[in-house]
Amino acid sequence: MSTEDSKSWKPERSQTRRKRVEGGRIARHVVRVTPEEKGQLLALALQYKVTVPKLLVDSALAGGAAAAAANESVRHEVIAQMFATHRLLAGLANNVNQMAKATNATGSVQAEMVATLAKVREVADHIDRFVDELSEASS
Repeated sequence: MSTEDSKSWKPERSQTRRKRVEGGRIARHVVRVTPEEKGQLLALALQYKVTVPKLLVDSALAGGAAAAAANESVRHEVIAQMFATHRLLAGLANNVNQMAKATNATGSVQAEMVATLAKVREVADHIDRFVDELSEASS
C-alpha cells in the first residue's frame, strides 16, 4: 500500500464506528505504528468491517484480536437472525392484514385470526426479551 493510498483510506459505509457516549470521549491515546503494522491493522479492520480505532479498542478490551473477532462474528450472526425474525414478522403482519380485510368484508372473525394474533404477540414478547438481554450484556 502506497503512502498516498493509506492517506486517503476511509472506512466503507458497512464498517461500524463506535457508538456515541454521553459527554463524549475525553481521553485520547496516540499509537505510532510502522507502515507494515499500519497495513496489517487496515487489513484487519477491513476484514471485520470496523474502523482501526474500534478494532484496537475492541481487541484490547475483549482480550485480544481473536476474542474481538469472535465477538464481531457473534454480533453479525445476531444481526442476521434479527433480520430473519423481522422478515418473519413482516410475513405475519401481511397475513393479519389479509385476515382483517376478509373480516371487514364478511363481518365475521375467522378462527385463525385469534390464534395468529396470539402468536404475533408471543413472538414480539420473545424479541423484546432478547433485545433486553443483549442490552444488559453489552452494558
